[in-house]
Amino acid sequence: MSEIHKFIFDGVPVRGVLVRLSDAWTEILQRRAASSAGGSYPLPVQNMLGEMVAAATLMQSSIKFNGSLILQVLGDGPVKLAVVEVQPDFGLRATATVTGEVAPGASLSQMVNVSNHGKCAITLDPQTRLPGQQPYQGVVSLLGDAHEKLEKFSDVLAHYMLQSEQLDTTLVLAANDKMATGLLIQRLPMAGVGNLAGSSVNQANEDEIGTNEHYKRIALLASTLKREELLELDADTILRRLFWEEKLLRFAPSAGDGVPHFSCTCSRERVSRMILGLGAQEAHSIIDERGDIEVGCEFCGLQYRFDPIDVDRIFRVPGDLPPASDTVQ
Repeated sequence: MSEIHKFIFDGVPVRGVLVRLSDAWTEILQRRAASSAGGSYPLPVQNMLGEMVAAATLMQSSIKFNGSLILQVLGDGPVKLAVVEVQPDFGLRATATVTGEVAPGASLSQMVNVSNHGKCAITLDPQTRLPGQQPYQGVVSLLGDAHEKLEKFSDVLAHYMLQSEQLDTTLVLAANDKMATGLLIQRLPMAGVGNLAGSSVNQANEDEIGTNEHYKRIALLASTLKREELLELDADTILRRLFWEEKLLRFAPSAGDGVPHFSCTCSRERVSRMILGLGAQEAHSIIDERGDIEVGCEFCGLQYRFDPIDVDRIFRVPGDLPPASDTVQ
């Protein structure tokens, strides 16, 4: 079962989270493999997307936010887009759009940052928005401070967190076809909370960047964790091996709604609204050409089919959308 483990270090301004996504991650891959439109991801894309899924789960677990966290990489290579969405109850989904050939062993920059135009975006979309409120979004390039190409997704997110929250962050990420997993170590704010959800960052946090000896010691220990260990060892073994000399205070593993699980928010109503957005002329031209409109969800693989009667109803009575039927697979 997928799991989240949170912990802090007693008397030290450092926190940590360890996530291990098994069934939630394999369902994403199985649905993609079963999709007639997509098929299985190339191995480098699979591993990158798995690291993103683990990273997004780590970040959602580290903030108090009643809304979805959306992690995106927008590329200028053969991978044009990779998206992960994690809901407050840790329902998650993910997909990647591959438009070119991905070489075996392709690096992050070769997949998404060929011409240095790749971006990483994190969006926080509240479930209940106030009038005029927009989702919070932060965007960084896939380049380091010296404008070098970043080849590890963990480095991209650590760079994002330093710029966004002025907090030192260490991430170790790994994924294969059975597990997506990650470890986050982060220096706690000196006071208040960080600004990932839009709040301000105080000067004390900035003054601590790169100087807190407790964080530097624990981050160094975390960075010794090998990919194979992260993928193969259980949470107890990982934490004991890394931090056996530290006084670690662990919270009870999440349970119930807090367990990460695959969940897609697509629906026939949402697809109907998308068709409505096309306009009547465009929608009926598709009907004339193909006989129906069929839309597949890139996240879960479900296919939604709308016949001419369905489409007529969408535009005849906007808001009174076609009900689900046996044409939904």
